[in-house]
Amino acid sequence: MQRMKHMLVLVLVVLCASAKPHAALSIIDGLLPNGNFEFGPKPQQLKGTKVMDPHAIPNWETSGYVEYIKSGQKQGDMLLVVPEGAFAVRLGDEASIKTKVKVVNGMFYALTFSAARTCAQEEKLNVSVSPNSEEKDWGILPMQTMYSSDGWDSYSWGFLAESNQIEITIHNPGMEKDPACGPLIDSVALKTLTSPKRTRANMLKNGNFEEGPYIFPNTSWGALIPPNIEDDHSPLPGWMVESLKAVKYIDIAHFAVPEGKRAVELVAGKESALAQVVKTTPGKVYDLTFSVGDAKNSCEDSMIIEAFAAKSTLQVPYQSTGKGGFKKAKLRFKAVSPRTRVRFLSTYYHMKSDHSGSLCGPVIDDVKLLSVRYPGRA
Repeated sequence: MQRMKHMLVLVLVVLCASAKPHAALSIIDGLLPNGNFEFGPKPQQLKGTKVMDPHAIPNWETSGYVEYIKSGQKQGDMLLVVPEGAFAVRLGDEASIKTKVKVVNGMFYALTFSAARTCAQEEKLNVSVSPNSEEKDWGILPMQTMYSSDGWDSYSWGFLAESNQIEITIHNPGMEKDPACGPLIDSVALKTLTSPKRTRANMLKNGNFEEGPYIFPNTSWGALIPPNIEDDHSPLPGWMVESLKAVKYIDIAHFAVPEGKRAVELVAGKESALAQVVKTTPGKVYDLTFSVGDAKNSCEDSMIIEAFAAKSTLQVPYQSTGKGGFKKAKLRFKAVSPRTRVRFLSTYYHMKSDHSGSLCGPVIDDVKLLSVRYPGRA
């Protein structure tokens, strides 16, 4: 009897949360309220798949041509698959979804969401956070390149909360004539980020990549850190993506990781570069050490990671069998300025050996920078 009472209370709590579809709700790290869109419109709020009421999806507000898609639904000869649960939304041209969330003012957050391109080739998504009606933080995430063989990728984006309540918007600014060519969106989550510090054991911030965006536990493709991401709002604290393509953030639950629980896979050759700027003393000698390996994801090839610091360069070859493994490397350099940019990239493009056409590449992890007290010693 007591158990039935507890279950009744739980049901009432869920119903109360669903009764106010766009009320701000506090969250912990993970999915936003109804972040996987499993609670959907009532039949009378739909016209086919099109959402007719802007408040039809609990906890969300829609604008423009938004569709509520069920997994397995067909579009021509294409079967639409949903990565989380049974439902997702599709954003037509200029369509958007938004939700209000209670956060901690002054804290950094990473937004992660899964998206799939349908028939458009130049799709982009505009992600924004509004602390109030007058101020907005935003970014444009390109979707031209698909990195996973499942047709879905998870994208991450970082921001600083400037209010205790924020409004998160995902908008499709595309120019396609067919609204059914818009991207599918599913599994929207937040993760609180702490600001990593430099220590005596490592002059680099977050050198082991343990601090980063939320990775969905039931997906096998990690989370992409988009191109042209600066340090201030990076979902990978301390690091910048200085390239035209993304880098992939991976975890030990789904991939081989050299050290700790997280690492970075450089998935787009020289167009996939990771960098950090650190204070140095001109004329002083430093050692940059790091691990190079593969993610145990059928990425079989002869790989090379290039490391850059000051005027020094190191190429680290790694023969991958696609089954996991890593090796250590060290670049010794002399600083030439008060600030040194440490940079990593993959020399070549690689694709998985499973014939999926998925991009892959070498993994980098456990990056450390220390001054050398006695430069003459190895």
